[in-house]
Amino acid sequence: MAAEDLPSEFDVVILGTGLAESVVAAACARVGQRVLHLDRRSYYAANWASFTFNGLLTWIQQHQESQVEEEIKDWSNLLEKGEGLIYLSNPESTSIRNLQVFCFTSDEDEEEAQSPDSPNTTEEKAVYESEERSETKSAGLNEEETKEKPEEASDKEEKEQAAQREALEPAADKPHPSAAQSQSEPTQKNISYAHLVKEGRRFNIDLVSKLMYSHGSLVDLLIKSNVSRYAEFKNVTRILTYRHNNVEQVPCSRADVFASRQLSVVEKRKLMRFLTSCVEETEDQQAYNGRPYLEFLHDQQLGDNLQHFLLHSIAMVTEDTPTEQGLAATRHFLRCLGRYGNTPFLFPVYGLGEIPQCFCRMCAVFGGIYCLRHSVHCLLVDKNTNRCKAVIDSRGQRISCSHFVVEDGYVGEDRKVDTPPRFLSRAVLITDRSILPSDSDQQTFYFNIYLTDSLPISPQVSVVTVPPIAEGCPVVKMVELCSSTMTCIPGTYLVHLTCQSVGSAYDDLSPVVTRCFHTPDSPDQDRRPSVRWCLYFNMADGSGVEVEGHNLPSNVYVCSGPDADLGHEHAIKQAKSIFHKILPEEDFCPPAPNPEDIIYDGENTSATGDEDKDGEKTKDEAGEDKEKLEEQSIQTEE
Repeated sequence: MAAEDLPSEFDVVILGTGLAESVVAAACARVGQRVLHLDRRSYYAANWASFTFNGLLTWIQQHQESQVEEEIKDWSNLLEKGEGLIYLSNPESTSIRNLQVFCFTSDEDEEEAQSPDSPNTTEEKAVYESEERSETKSAGLNEEETKEKPEEASDKEEKEQAAQREALEPAADKPHPSAAQSQSEPTQKNISYAHLVKEGRRFNIDLVSKLMYSHGSLVDLLIKSNVSRYAEFKNVTRILTYRHNNVEQVPCSRADVFASRQLSVVEKRKLMRFLTSCVEETEDQQAYNGRPYLEFLHDQQLGDNLQHFLLHSIAMVTEDTPTEQGLAATRHFLRCLGRYGNTPFLFPVYGLGEIPQCFCRMCAVFGGIYCLRHSVHCLLVDKNTNRCKAVIDSRGQRISCSHFVVEDGYVGEDRKVDTPPRFLSRAVLITDRSILPSDSDQQTFYFNIYLTDSLPISPQVSVVTVPPIAEGCPVVKMVELCSSTMTCIPGTYLVHLTCQSVGSAYDDLSPVVTRCFHTPDSPDQDRRPSVRWCLYFNMADGSGVEVEGHNLPSNVYVCSGPDADLGHEHAIKQAKSIFHKILPEEDFCPPAPNPEDIIYDGENTSATGDEDKDGEKTKDEAGEDKEKLEEQSIQTEE
């Protein structure tokens, strides 16, 4: 459906395609509400979006250019008696800032791709070249012998004899690389920027870095609503921590604890005993309410190793976090263990931007209408009831609605509650290898035109916690994704870093990058993964945005953007709250039927004879009606 053909009346109009807005749209459409879902951007998911590398470069360019103030049009001619206007603003003007891009790839042109007939490994290439040289040498042997001078022949014989004597000497003093070294430390050529651009469509780079708790509210909602059929997921296989200038794996499951080489037998017993005691709340634990969680861990006679693991990598809280919150986070971690793997986390294949689109797809299936590059300029408000009666879109069309849901960035500053803004610091890195190579790296190999030898590929998806590296610095959460998540090309890793902003993103995160990775600013870290390309930017923190109390009509609901937490609890809780305000008697996202279980109006499965023929006709008519409905539900772009 084209934007100019939009109906003039809906039950719910939603502006913005972030996660919370998309969940509200799907929930409303599922229970029969007429939903219009708009976004002024050219892509779905707003600040939850995923981009290809080329798409991200375009996004960066758009935000680095100076924002042109849109001319405010006068829509007073569309007002009816007793109505007032509320103008909306541009969401991009304040949510993203301080973008800085660094590229450390080689300036050399990339090598030409090898043909299928050419050798694809160094060993095969060497054999191929040696055979070619031997054939050339034998073909021209007689000619060389006739041209060779006696002096040159004698010199050649002496060199050959010296080489033979050297070969007969003991090889004890000669260094020989072991097979393990040759596999674990392959030589790799620099990936050029041209190659990143050429393969850019194979990247899926998230603006926000989050994971899905396997027993979290998002996973439960995906299962309940059957939206999970629209996406695929991978396990996060490792939980790591940065300690004493090294990256270590954190044992979290029972198998990991007993297999760990970092813990002594006594520490393993203490850790298992503590984790078992955390399952249920006790009076001894309640006595520490309001006191720091670190103090509670210290009083449990846990050593520094265990305190570090429990505080930063299992509970994932700070030293000042109250004990009741630390224990709740620890229980949530333990409750999620073992449902889908040996860690509590899942990650969607192709990036987090897939999740809002999954809910948008469900909304469209149940009749929702979508338009990108289409916005709402202002609200028409009934002055007597203080309710939004209609909206005026970017084409000047008046669209009546009973409820209006909007992303917080569209609300003007004069209408918002005056609260100090909070920001997140984000960094996105493209690196050449994993931050902690695993044993499986020795078994899986990838052959690439940039390699002079086979490069091991790690199948690991890792989450790393970096405690404050200095006083006043924030805790940094790092997520490392490999190519099996379909977020980067083979031979590279995509690393996301996130923390609460203290200064600019570069000031907050570059010290961690220079310590954990090899950059021009860290020449002594040659053994660390090399950064090929990186982006720093600050993003508005959704948890610091007030969604209630604004000077807005009573049937206008505000959704905030991504928050700093690793999970999605904030967005799902917000979406559920808004849905129940709109439809308090309805079930939130009831299960969608499987396509094969849908019985369309007019179908009669028990009919026989002539009734079967009539039923077939009715079924055909129902199929035509379904096709018309799907055509109306197609997501359109203006």
